[in-house]
Amino acid sequence: MTLLTSPRQAPDAESLLVTLSESEHRETAALARELAATPPGLVDDPQWLAAARRMSCRLPVRVREAARLYKHDPGRDGILIVAGLPVEEERLPLTPSKAESVERTATLPAAVAVLMSMQIGEIAAYRAEKSGALVQNVVPVPGQEESQSNAGSTPLELHVENAFHPRRPDCVGLLCLRGDRNTNAGTLVSSIRRALELLPADVVGVLQEERFSTAPPPSFRGGASAPAHAVLTGSAADPDVVVDFHATTANDDEAKVALEHLRTAFLEAARTLVLRPGEMAFVDNRLAVHGRTAYTPRYDGHDRWLHRTFVHLDHRRTRGHRTGDGDVLD
Repeated sequence: MTLLTSPRQAPDAESLLVTLSESEHRETAALARELAATPPGLVDDPQWLAAARRMSCRLPVRVREAARLYKHDPGRDGILIVAGLPVEEERLPLTPSKAESVERTATLPAAVAVLMSMQIGEIAAYRAEKSGALVQNVVPVPGQEESQSNAGSTPLELHVENAFHPRRPDCVGLLCLRGDRNTNAGTLVSSIRRALELLPADVVGVLQEERFSTAPPPSFRGGASAPAHAVLTGSAADPDVVVDFHATTANDDEAKVALEHLRTAFLEAARTLVLRPGEMAFVDNRLAVHGRTAYTPRYDGHDRWLHRTFVHLDHRRTRGHRTGDGDVLD
């Protein structure tokens, strides 16, 4: 993984990073193959997911330790990265190039993504987005280059995933199967724990008031805009953030200025992750925003390919919105 920082930042060890040893890699590969072969071999099947939940407890000890530490405190950046995961890049099919691409079959990379996500919390999806698939493909789609979605290849604005939704994910997982050959495609991540230090107190005060509205993203079919909300919530000293700089609008001029200040602070504090095959990043969706740098797809079957998962830390909180106590929110 390449980690790029803004000019005012020095690289540090505040982001949790675990790089698997050769033995840990083999151990994880054997576990993922076992899960992938577990009947019925379908990612969204409750029986298969129950097996994944149990088997995730057999991941290498260092991975489980890192996941536990991350759940307790995601750090200044809100990022956990595990490198050296098995994806068998040489055996991958061509990168998908269709819109709404998902992984329903329990491939080895899909099994890895689910095992890792299950150690963070409970994997989840939304019925209105990509038909409720639990493992989704982040790939460039011809004709959607300008889209403010995971199918685009132009810059994607910094955002909290599903910021409009009252039951948005607590964490977003991104597993790299195939990297961008020119290493131009990066995932921007910026934490409010860093950006808050760059904001005047009066701006923070405005951001804590219900003076903003957020519309659903293009990938979310039939979603309704959120009621007026604050952008910063919870602890004044260590707030959560709810914003999508493409979809969130200010409801008055003072709020508009505050939102522009926040965007500038996030950009100044941003870090760019250029993921390589076998690297999985988790971004805390409560305190960090993420986006994408621009890149040029070739649409030749070897473009950048990520698996995306959503994770909830408190599954019980959404019980009334999941039919049959499943993993898909209605």
